[in-house]
Amino acid sequence: MDIELARTFLEITRCGSLAAAAEKLHVTQTAITARVKNLESQLGSTLFIRNRAGARLTADGEAFMVYANQLLQTWEAAKRDLPLPDGYRNVLHIGGEVSLCNPLMLGWAQALREHIPGHALRTEIREGDYLLRQLELGVLDAALVFQPHYWPGLQVEQVLEEKLILVQLASQPEPYVYIDWGQGFRQQHDTALPDKARAALSFNLGPLALQYILENGGAGYFRTRVVQSYLDSGVMQRVAKAPEFSFPTYLVYSRARDSAVLQQALALLREVVKAESDWSQRWDPLI
Repeated sequence: MDIELARTFLEITRCGSLAAAAEKLHVTQTAITARVKNLESQLGSTLFIRNRAGARLTADGEAFMVYANQLLQTWEAAKRDLPLPDGYRNVLHIGGEVSLCNPLMLGWAQALREHIPGHALRTEIREGDYLLRQLELGVLDAALVFQPHYWPGLQVEQVLEEKLILVQLASQPEPYVYIDWGQGFRQQHDTALPDKARAALSFNLGPLALQYILENGGAGYFRTRVVQSYLDSGVMQRVAKAPEFSFPTYLVYSRARDSAVLQQALALLREVVKAESDWSQRWDPLI
């Protein structure tokens, strides 16, 4: 199927009318109408109900949205990766959640470049749900996430067993800072600590929250490995009798994309996990 047909379909759904989509795509409305008829003919389905108010998706149109997005994302990924850079045999695509980018993703990328030099490397740092969708589409080879989905054909392996613990800056323990570690954490946190469910200050990114507390004071929940060096140095203290929450990290990959090279890449990740000693997420730029 012509990718432009999928692109046109998605643009109509975003704009709400064929005329608006034609303007956005810089083509005539006649051309847009012809594309819709072509697409509907190929699928044997009516995708839009068209009237003076615009274009509304049918049930078939709603169902096709998933496939249209998959087609477009896969095509964009192919355009991005091909042709391969000179001297490389293939590309490894890995992903990780933002809070895992330093040191875990950084160390993994360094190990891959050192030990699998014949493959180019594409690294995606995004939220977990996005990474899992990219795995399902076949755009990513493997990803590190906090809350995996258990789909058929998806291999899930726990690579880190961690806890979220409540710590405070020793010199300035207030205020309480809420860090959003996902839906599972939110439910457990609000049940165990209802008085802290509506904190005046919150972040949805752990490294940013940690840096804020280090510079301005406060207390919040962080992964044990990340704050361990600050606890050892006395900069931070654990809050006594505060509940702890399990928060492991998982490696996920599609068994359909498995290969000897991917298994080598995963073995390197496991070595990085064992060898890494500083999880404090400090960035030390060269000056």
